Amino acid sequence: MMLALTWAFLSVGLFIIPGKSEAAANSGSVYVIPVEHQIERGLTSFMERGFKEAEEMGAGLIVMEINTPGGRVDQAEEIGQLIRNSKIPTVAYIRGNAASAGSYISLNADKIAMAQGSMIGAASMVDGSGNPIEDAKLVAWWKSKMNSAAKANGRDPKIAEGMADMKIEVEMPEIGKTKRAGEIIALSHDEALKVGYADKIADSTNEVIEWMGYSTNDVFHMERTFTEKLATFLTHPGVMTLLLFVGIAGVVIELIVPGFGVPGILGIIGFVLYFFGNYVAGFAGMETWLLFIIGIALMAMELFVPSFGILGILGSISLIFGVVRAAYSTAHVAWSLGIAFVCAVVAIVVVALIFKERGIWNKFILSESLTKDKGYIPIEDRDTLVGLTGRSITPLRPSGTAEFGGQRMDVVTVGGFIDSGRFIRIVKTDGTRIVVEETEET
Repeated sequence: MMLALTWAFLSVGLFIIPGKSEAAANSGSVYVIPVEHQIERGLTSFMERGFKEAEEMGAGLIVMEINTPGGRVDQAEEIGQLIRNSKIPTVAYIRGNAASAGSYISLNADKIAMAQGSMIGAASMVDGSGNPIEDAKLVAWWKSKMNSAAKANGRDPKIAEGMADMKIEVEMPEIGKTKRAGEIIALSHDEALKVGYADKIADSTNEVIEWMGYSTNDVFHMERTFTEKLATFLTHPGVMTLLLFVGIAGVVIELIVPGFGVPGILGIIGFVLYFFGNYVAGFAGMETWLLFIIGIALMAMELFVPSFGILGILGSISLIFGVVRAAYSTAHVAWSLGIAFVCAVVAIVVVALIFKERGIWNKFILSESLTKDKGYIPIEDRDTLVGLTGRSITPLRPSGTAEFGGQRMDVVTVGGFIDSGRFIRIVKTDGTRIVVEETEET
């Protein structure tokens, strides 16, 4: 009897324990993170926030919806490490392209699912202009990263190397292809499935979730915050160029044609939005804000402190360095800054010509004219004064001031003293001298 009871207890225990283990493996909500656009610092920050929220809410699965042309490999490496260190199971669902650094992110996930028409691969390193990087050390480093990511999840590491290195040959008998030197591996969804670089072909995220054994009733889709969306908009190359144009043109116009206020305000707003977008996106640090503030301050001081242009030059250098420092790519910002600068110069010249009477250059140009209505008489016209009579206003000892026809002049006597209030007559002019003598009242 005791033996039967013991056997029944063990049977029940064995039945219950696996059941609990299976339920635990598929319990919890599903957290879906979109991995889109360029891979840069902003995406890294976004995904760090996503993985942290998924852990805090006790998610049982993280699904990354991937559609990216690639981007910075250093940021892809950080994201890859984030995925590897996650305690929550991860699935990379490639909805479009997992190109370049996007393929590396996908290979770090526990599972890979692909949609019809999607692609993974083409991960060779390129520079900011899209030209292949041929530095042997960099290529070897990136190839080793791709190798490790593939090997960690049981995928053929040679195929991953072939995605990163154009010079090697890779046999892929499963799809009847051989990668030759000079080619790069890019796998379609069906090719990836055959060579083991995809575990499932799925038409939707819900299908991926059900494939992993989770319910689609408790799915949280991560969305970008308003600030993150604004930063994405502000860091678009076209928008950045426009902001730089407004910033440069506005500030310079306010400096050379002061008094408007509006160009200066618009210029400051343009620069602030430029730095804000890059800061939120994760491209810029606090040092870029400091360079911006110092640059604006120095350029403003140039108006009030005589420095022969030194403060203005230093301010411009600080501002330009801050702009370049804040950008995602030096090559990209060089184009944006160059286009914005040329357009700003045109706008500044037009404004300067229209409002030339208000320009700062007028402070350095003598605008007063010595005209007759202000009491100035040209030397060549002084001979016509001979014979005029007037009255001495001050005593002439022998020089002083006299009045002729309501106009005051500095005069000198022929010789001797003439008291004030006496009638005098101009007898000759000698250069700038007007010579007078006392006469009777006429």
